[in-house]
Parts: sequence; C-alpha cells; structure tokens
Amino acid sequence: MNSLLLKVIVTPALIGTASLVGRRWGHSISGWIIALPLTTGPITFFLALTHGASFAATSAAGTVAGGLSQAAFALAYARLAPRVKWPYALVAACLSFFAVTAILNQFAFSLLPLYTAVLLAFATALRLLPRESKSDAAEESLPSRWDIPMRMVIATVFVVLLTGIASNLGPHLTGLIAPFPIFTATLAAFAHHQHGSAAAISVLRGLLMGLFSFASFFFTVAALIEGAGITIAFASAILVVLSLQGVSLWLLQRRPG
Repeated sequence: MNSLLLKVIVTPALIGTASLVGRRWGHSISGWIIALPLTTGPITFFLALTHGASFAATSAAGTVAGGLSQAAFALAYARLAPRVKWPYALVAACLSFFAVTAILNQFAFSLLPLYTAVLLAFATALRLLPRESKSDAAEESLPSRWDIPMRMVIATVFVVLLTGIASNLGPHLTGLIAPFPIFTATLAAFAHHQHGSAAAISVLRGLLMGLFSFASFFFTVAALIEGAGITIAFASAILVVLSLQGVSLWLLQRRPG
C-alpha cells in the first residue's frame, strides 16, 4: 500500500513539474526534460524495493538496451512528421519501438558494450533528424487546462501497470518495455497537432540530447546496485544524470536557432 501511494504521488508530481517547465521554455527544452527518468526511474526503484537488487539490476540493464528502441521511436516519428499527420507518425514510431524491443528481447548483452552501442545510437539518430523547417499550420487542440492533468494520469497509470505486471514479464523484458516513450509520444503528438511538424521534431531533438543522461542513469544503477546497495546506486545515478543533463542543456542552448 505504501508503495502504491508513492507511485500515485511521486509520478504525477514529477510529470506535472516537468510539463510546466517545458511549457515555459519551449519544445526542445520540453523534450530535454522528459529524457529525465521521471517514470522509469521510479519504476526501477519500486522494482528494487519489491523484487530485490538482482531483479532491479537486470531490469536497469534492459532499460539501457531500451534506449535503442527509444532512438528508433524518435527517428521514425521525426522522419515521418513533415509528410504525414500526427496519428500516422505516432503509430509508425510505436511500431518501430516494439519491433526493436522484440529483437532485443531475444538477446542478452554485456553491460558496457551495450551502453556504448546505445550512446552511438543516440548520436546517429541526432545526425539523421530532419532540420526543423517552418512549421505547418496548427490545428485546433484540447483546451490547455486538460493538457498537464492528462499527461500526469497517463504516466501514473503506466508506472502502476508496469510495476504490477513486472513479475510476469521478467526483469529483462520489464527493463526493455519500461522506457516506452509514453510521455514523449504525448508531447510530440500534442506539439505536432497544435504547432506543426517542426515543433514535434524539436521535442524529439531535445529528447535525444537528454537520453545520454537517461542511459547513464540506468547504467550506473545496473553497475552498482547489487554491490553497493539501493541507496548508493540511486544516489550515484541521480548525481550522474543531473551532471550530464547540465552538459546536454548547455549544448542544446548553444545550437543555432
């Protein structure tokens, strides 16, 4: 019961805060913020408390691998966004995520080579993103008062459901599915619908810039949790993610507009 209460309180608070900050500073910063492990971090923490350090370590390694699926999602959406409406781009991106996830589920990789491959995938996806041209016309959208509450509900439901079925999926598949970009999908689709394809691409560029710290967070957890314990592993991972997010924000702001 205490674990459920934490999920229901912590997750929407984190998502709501990120949405407000993103709304203030623009689409790319919004994408950068959601690269923080706002849902997958709590998922892995709750898995450690519920299923133990070994389960959490395997799940965290799977989440690192899931970065490959995230890169596929972002690239598929961004390449299609200038040519199709948001529902088609979103469906194609989700199919890309699950196709890569299905492949990854067939293999087990050593942590360090996997981490290196994921970072290379992020860098490659960034290079292959289309340039943001002038945005196409925005469409009518839901009233803004529903925007953040909807995101909070979606993210919280995802955290509760995934941690609830984790024991049935197993740690590796749980880790692979945990980074499913539900919040990214929401932000990109809303940006695409309201402001056009260029806004969606900007969200995805910010996301990919931030995913370097995301992967590093789970690499740190996977490497440390069994030997050092839950507290030290997550404290170290938080320090790593905040440091790298600072660097990625600096690089994002230096990028010519």
